[in-house]
Amino acid sequence: MIKHNASNERIKRHYFTFLTEAKHHSEATADEAAAALARFEEHSKYRDFKAFRHQQAVAFKEYLTEQNNVVTKKRLSKATLHATLSQLKRFFQWLALQPGYKSQLNYSDAEYFNLSTKDSRVASARRPRAVASLEQVRQVIFSMPGSSEIEQRDRAVIAFTLLTGARDGAIASMKLKHVDLVAGNVFQDARDVKTKFSKTFTTTFFPVGGDVREIVADWVRYLREVRHWSDEDPLFPATRIVLNDRMQWEAVGVEPKHWSNATAIRRIFHDAFAAVGMPYFNPHSIRNTLVHLGETRCKTPEDFKAWSQNLGHAHVLTTFTSYGEVPARRQSEIIQALRTGRSVNAGGSTEKLPEAMVRMLKEMGFERAVK
Repeated sequence: MIKHNASNERIKRHYFTFLTEAKHHSEATADEAAAALARFEEHSKYRDFKAFRHQQAVAFKEYLTEQNNVVTKKRLSKATLHATLSQLKRFFQWLALQPGYKSQLNYSDAEYFNLSTKDSRVASARRPRAVASLEQVRQVIFSMPGSSEIEQRDRAVIAFTLLTGARDGAIASMKLKHVDLVAGNVFQDARDVKTKFSKTFTTTFFPVGGDVREIVADWVRYLREVRHWSDEDPLFPATRIVLNDRMQWEAVGVEPKHWSNATAIRRIFHDAFAAVGMPYFNPHSIRNTLVHLGETRCKTPEDFKAWSQNLGHAHVLTTFTSYGEVPARRQSEIIQALRTGRSVNAGGSTEKLPEAMVRMLKEMGFERAVK
């Protein structure tokens, strides 16, 4: 039974290179496109892409709606359908413009991968997400043991995530030289650190408690003064595994070697939250925790702009739209307060709302719209 098409494989490699090199997408995005295409090819019996017609898109869409999630055993969610079909639509639109395919394909046929307007709205709807509070994350950190070298590292990983809001991929690739304990910041240098969009920026430690900061400082000092590691060694090293006297593999500390990915960090988070009976909050969710903290600490638009930049966001609206959704309970409090004419922000702002909005729009590059 045919399980690949040589012509398709060649053009797919070209497309994946286009995504990563021309469009500057991450490897993860290319992997998502590859998975969507693999599903489509399996359904079409690996027919040559040059034979693509809109009927295939319609048939695949119907097929996909009847598939079950391998974990939940339930029908694929609208979000999954939307993501898969969007990848296919983008691929065939790109393909219809390529030499050797222009005369074979109709650009508009890719539109048949669209979901209905109703399903698209369901798929793209923003839903409330549980966010750990600062107090909850601190509880987890200070409930973690710190006797062994591995325990100290694991506790410092979560403390560092809260202190900096760094993404797990960046944390896994960070070196000792990137942390400045005196200045109280971390330099996320894209030459060494796996930052999103390879962005380079400096993060000043967030005000989450001097005790949290001290856990990180103790870990850095331990690596430098006790282990005598250099600037180029990892901030959070991999576990050293050896064969013991019983001929069994055993963890005996850490070694000056980076984790290959962020899987170990996510496992540390999972185990730490489970140990105190809390639901799992992944490392990335700590960025939401910090945004919510910023919403209560920042008193002016300039304050929140600085908070946003500290998370690595070029525009403050990114922080608002991607992370800063007001929880339903807080939304109710604000509306009730506005009904009585009082403010729930005790600190207030020195800048009026219209002025603040104009300034934010200018920062986004919409000067003409606000003149």
